[in-house]
Amino acid sequence: MRVGYVQSAPVFGETAANVERSVELMSLGSAELWVLPELANTGYMFTSAAEARELAEPVPDGPSSRRWMDFAKETGVSLVAGIAELADRTVYNSALVCSPEGHVTTYRKTHLFDAENKWFEPGDTPPAVVTLAGARVGVMICFDWFFPEVARTLALLGADIIAHPANLVLPWCQRAMLARCIENHVYAVTANRVGTEDRAGSALTYTGGSQILSPSAELLAGASADAEEIGVAELDPATARDKRINDHNDLLADRRPEFYLRLGERES
Repeated sequence: MRVGYVQSAPVFGETAANVERSVELMSLGSAELWVLPELANTGYMFTSAAEARELAEPVPDGPSSRRWMDFAKETGVSLVAGIAELADRTVYNSALVCSPEGHVTTYRKTHLFDAENKWFEPGDTPPAVVTLAGARVGVMICFDWFFPEVARTLALLGADIIAHPANLVLPWCQRAMLARCIENHVYAVTANRVGTEDRAGSALTYTGGSQILSPSAELLAGASADAEEIGVAELDPATARDKRINDHNDLLADRRPEFYLRLGERES
């Protein structure tokens, strides 16, 4: 199958224009699954919780979700797109997951980064794996990469591909994702944004470098640090399903969780 990333430069608050730009970029390539950046419709640097609530939209019934789902239906593709989600009065940093048939699921970011803790509530949706275009796809968002438990959980749930919308500013993620792919034997599509946002006296410059990695950490497609662009690569989900390391070792079957610290517990 063919998977792709969109590396865009959203303008803060220009939601309709940002969504249309993402559609324009996807229209330049051919893929069965597209991954878009984190908060791809709104931009990232909110200045208040009220501003985040004002720009957030219900998923999948808001205008950004509907436009992306219309594109998926018209072109026969699936996509994962970062969006500020409004659920009742609660705002989440989320990812819309849709197929040509419509909304599939919504993932809410588990691990919030820095000032996100002021604008969003931590996600209440556990990592999940869904089938898109014949592949098993798990979703995590940006700073989730810092916690290997997320990628491992997705692998244990059967993910072939990790779709990873991001707004990266730290310098380590692209290299760390090499390890996430090797240690779980999965493909990963990190869709980062580019550009600089300068609001209320603070500025962030995003690192670009969107990438598609193989289960053996090969770079199948990679983007620049500062330009809007797309990247597409062909991959075989069956490759990710074979967890054998050699004739005697299987990556997941060889795990011995009875000797690991149980999730949720702390060492004394």
